[in-house]
Amino acid sequence: MRIEIWADVVCGWAHIGKRRLEKALASWEGEPVEVVWRPYQIDPSAPARAVPMAQVLLDPVADEALRTCSPGLSPAENRERVAEVAAAEGLGPQWGSEWRASTLEAHRLIALAYEKGGAELQDRVVERVLRAHFVDFQDISDLAVLTAIAAEADLAEEAGYTGEPDPARQTLPGAELVRELLLVGKAKGVRTSPTIVVGDLALEGAQPPETIREFLEEASRHAPRRLPAEVERLRRAESLLDQRDPLGALTLLRPLVAEHGDDRGVRLLAARAYFASAQLNRARAALESLVAESPDDSYARHLLGRTLQRQGRHEEAASHLTLAAVMTPDYA
Repeated sequence: MRIEIWADVVCGWAHIGKRRLEKALASWEGEPVEVVWRPYQIDPSAPARAVPMAQVLLDPVADEALRTCSPGLSPAENRERVAEVAAAEGLGPQWGSEWRASTLEAHRLIALAYEKGGAELQDRVVERVLRAHFVDFQDISDLAVLTAIAAEADLAEEAGYTGEPDPARQTLPGAELVRELLLVGKAKGVRTSPTIVVGDLALEGAQPPETIREFLEEASRHAPRRLPAEVERLRRAESLLDQRDPLGALTLLRPLVAEHGDDRGVRLLAARAYFASAQLNRARAALESLVAESPDDSYARHLLGRTLQRQGRHEEAASHLTLAAVMTPDYA
């Protein structure tokens, strides 16, 4: 059974949740489990250069953002409360966050750890990153800090932390993977850190070990049928489109378009995403092809009409919109 932890490494509850999951698994007698960490960002607007948390707490905009993580409590009160819980979980009396830091680079290192060494190596890297942030009070957006962690895990070369950067390389290893995983989490409905996901079931927050065990027992009894990877990707792209993230949907669709470009479902979803992201020429080209192949597809014809309408081609649009309405009166 695969247990996914969608979490941000600057989230105190993620550190607490890790300890509680470990306690829940210590006496687990069910099927073998694999714990995989997935990226989530509680503060995606964090600056590339970290800012001391004391300074952040003086910013009214940041104060308001932090309050959403702790309804009913001020950021200072929430920090004190989380520190008390962390101490009770054995994370140490000197525990807390001193930096508002971007976590994209830390997530990249964590993702690469799983790619290279599986769950065991990834767990060690996650533990080291969490300790650096909450116990050693280090800036985990600092490349020097991450390089040291990568070196300990024999990941420095894989992460691109050795030698001179290659100017021809557009992105560092794992960066695209992290961007895609963030979209997958959004498509799955992950909305807080940490969220434990097993199959189609999710448990939000750093719940007590007993609650986690009950969740895992339920998940093991209701293992969903695994869908082909292509079907899962298509569904996640559709979820993003439903959440009004057409560019995210197109990102997930990219490999499907490349490998299954003749599939009508893939093409229609891509056309919808093009339309929703105002890429009207691409939407029109895709929809004209779909309508030519299936003139009785009222939805494709209706969307083509709307696309032409938005392009100011009203006469062409009217014929498609009229035909679509005749076939499906709801489009009238």
